[in-house]
Amino acid sequence: MDDLLEALARLSERLEHLESRVSALERSPKTANSRPSPTTVPMSATPATEPIALPQEGGVFPVVGKAMLGIAGAYLLRAVAESGSLPQWVVVALALAYAGMWLLWAARVPANTPFASIAYAVTSALILAPMLWELTLRFKVLPAAAAAGVLIAFVAGASALAWKRNLVPVLWVANVAAVLTALALMIATRDLAPFLSALLLMAVVSEFAADRNRWLRLRFLVAPAADLAVWIPIYIYSLPESARLDYAPVHSAVLLTLPSVLFLIYGASVTFRTTWLRQRIAMFEIAQTVIAFLLAAFSWFWFEPADRVGLGIFCLFFSAACYAVAFVRFDRWRERRNYWVYSTWSALLLLAGTFLCFPPLLLALLLSAAAIVATVVGARTGRLTLQFHGLLYIAAAAFASGLLDYAVRALAGTFPSAPGWMVWLVAASVLLCYAVGGRFPGELWKQRLLRLLSAILAVSAAATLLVSALVWLASVGMTPGASHIAVIRTLITCALALTLAYGGSRWQHIELVWIAYGTLALVTAKLLFEDLPHGHSGSIAVSIFLYAVALISVPRMARLGSQPGGSRNSSKL
Repeated sequence: MDDLLEALARLSERLEHLESRVSALERSPKTANSRPSPTTVPMSATPATEPIALPQEGGVFPVVGKAMLGIAGAYLLRAVAESGSLPQWVVVALALAYAGMWLLWAARVPANTPFASIAYAVTSALILAPMLWELTLRFKVLPAAAAAGVLIAFVAGASALAWKRNLVPVLWVANVAAVLTALALMIATRDLAPFLSALLLMAVVSEFAADRNRWLRLRFLVAPAADLAVWIPIYIYSLPESARLDYAPVHSAVLLTLPSVLFLIYGASVTFRTTWLRQRIAMFEIAQTVIAFLLAAFSWFWFEPADRVGLGIFCLFFSAACYAVAFVRFDRWRERRNYWVYSTWSALLLLAGTFLCFPPLLLALLLSAAAIVATVVGARTGRLTLQFHGLLYIAAAAFASGLLDYAVRALAGTFPSAPGWMVWLVAASVLLCYAVGGRFPGELWKQRLLRLLSAILAVSAAATLLVSALVWLASVGMTPGASHIAVIRTLITCALALTLAYGGSRWQHIELVWIAYGTLALVTAKLLFEDLPHGHSGSIAVSIFLYAVALISVPRMARLGSQPGGSRNSSKL
């Protein structure tokens, strides 16, 4: 027993000694200012001293519980509305205020609680959307215009609340609910204009935010919904009146204004972002602007057919504006995609405007002049884009003047009667454009494609002119039949193949050599489908002879033109 007491006494002394040392260390200023070493705390003590943090303050289940209380309150308001104990306008005001309260609550939760913010925003949307559906369709309390106004206020309020803290989830929940509700009510009520106007205002809000680099992805939701909402009335009111008896009558001015507003929204936004903010145009913006323009153009084309000239004048004005922006703004800035997009829009709008405004004769003349101007300016300034535009304009002029149709019938099938002077003028313009722009330098695929397409048009025009001239000369002394015309066609095409093979290799225009071999392929098809079925023995023999000579001579002419002697002779000149 004495040993035990002695051991306890020693243990007590050691504890007192340790306590005194610890007290001395705690009172030491050097130790007090030092940080405790993390190794002094055992790892096993961490779960006991530091509880695991839940995703939200108070846990997930209380947030979900509060949201369910919100849904219960919405059903309570519905029960009050069904009972008739309160006036309907009071119930409507309470329901709107109740949904707005949950949206405000979603925007006012702390920043470290995103789950609560999303849950309360979803609660607000689940309160508002069914409430509008029943108040509009079941209880007949809200007219369509008022329901559309509520949706606009809901989106505007969500955008204002989410702007300062950039609450993207709250904004997305509000817009998804508003877009789906607007489309559903638009179809269910058969009253299209109010909800279409609401979607257009949502598009304005989303583009306003996008112009300030906010919520850019929101446009992927709002823009397709606005396009669909614009297309629905265009489709419905383009049907016969007997097929749309359930829909309220709409004035044609409304059907023209709403698609035009859609194009104005996205056209102005794209112009501001690309010209003022100097941002690169996105693929979404290209597609959306084109879709909005086509919807607006179709509505004017269908519901106001007498004003096609006005639409054409707008296209010409818009084409000039796009050309100015492309060559003044983007060419100096060297933003290639913006330059290419705006210049392409310019060319297409110019074609649309001229086809809508002018009769065929004047149309072919103006397009030929535009092709010559674009080709000459493109060749002198080295702009490949203008060269392609000239090619596009001259091809459209050939179509408008009837040159393409005449060329097809002159080179194959029944030979046509003599064409008008405009056909020959456009054919001469085709040759002039190739003479000016066909020498565009460079070996990139775009430059080769330009030279190839220009050469194809020029060779086709030349073949048409030669065949027509030779048939006219033959008709002086006789009446040429189908067999004679077939031989003339074979003679001209084989002669052109030889000339192209030699000239292309001689002057380093490889596209002409390619066309020479393509011409031989066409002569092959011509023998099979024209000469053999419709010719007689003499004409068939002459055509086959000419074809054989061309097959033998075209490769030789190509090699002869590429010989070094030809290059030396040309350098001496």
